[in-house]
Amino acid sequence: MGSIITDISNQYMKSSFVSPRSGDTVKVSQKIKEGNKERVQVFQGLVIKSSNPKNHLSRIYVRKISSGVGVEKSFLLHSPLITKVEIIKRSKVRRNYLSYMRDRTGKSARLNAQDFDREKANFVEETKITEEKEPEEVTTQE
Repeated sequence: MGSIITDISNQYMKSSFVSPRSGDTVKVSQKIKEGNKERVQVFQGLVIKSSNPKNHLSRIYVRKISSGVGVEKSFLLHSPLITKVEIIKRSKVRRNYLSYMRDRTGKSARLNAQDFDREKANFVEETKITEEKEPEEVTTQE
């Protein structure tokens, strides 16, 4: 039973994607359909929570301040509507859920930046899933 569920969930997982952590500042590009038109909207903010990192239900919660109002949005990383996730800045944090950031504004909302290789963190290698070929029959001559 468990293998059936994992087979179905693996079918919907993206082959490779960027895995942001709590404390990262990210740009998430999301497809939005308006009528018969599609456009890509970018949401840039701080990842305050990440959950289920190696699951098809992998989700990040991103927070930003827009016109003085805090806006939080959650994104399923394996959703077909998410086109790209780019890590802009990585910060040192001690916990996974940064709920205390909701109460902070201005200088107190700053996190200590951490050096990281931006190209390596945002590099996504496209791996193609190859179908298994049936072994060819070997005939022996007698």
